[in-house]
Amino acid sequence: MKIDSKAIKELAELLNETGLNEIEVAEGEQMIRVNKGMMMAGASYAAAPAVPSMPSDPTVPQSANTDLPAAVTGDHPGAVTSPMVGTAYAAAEPGAPNFAPKGSQVSEGDTLLIIEAMKVMNPIKAHKGGTVTQVLFENGQPIEFGDVLMVIE
Repeated sequence: MKIDSKAIKELAELLNETGLNEIEVAEGEQMIRVNKGMMMAGASYAAAPAVPSMPSDPTVPQSANTDLPAAVTGDHPGAVTSPMVGTAYAAAEPGAPNFAPKGSQVSEGDTLLIIEAMKVMNPIKAHKGGTVTQVLFENGQPIEFGDVLMVIE
């Protein structure tokens, strides 16, 4: 197997820029996973916020933008894409207000949502300020790497 050190360095930089702990990219038969470190049982992890696990409860109303315009791609300048595979949550805990509902104003660095991956809650931050014009996921929805989750205009 040929090791693509440039890709590994780029993924490591993405981890540092986003505050994430792990990222995995797959293309065909090849896969690269970069992890800042393994979490030991009983240890706390300073980079991850202390957010309880949020089971998907079908009795709790979930909100998503249902009036979607044409498909938004990751090339859109305001697209917020998923840096990992996991489960997307719009709020810190069940019953709490969403971090960034449609129509809200956000600033660069604001938390937009949380992606749970391997029992670690990873905050996804705004890469720019503006208005959230689209929310393209439902609370508790499984997501894939590269999925467009929100649009900030």
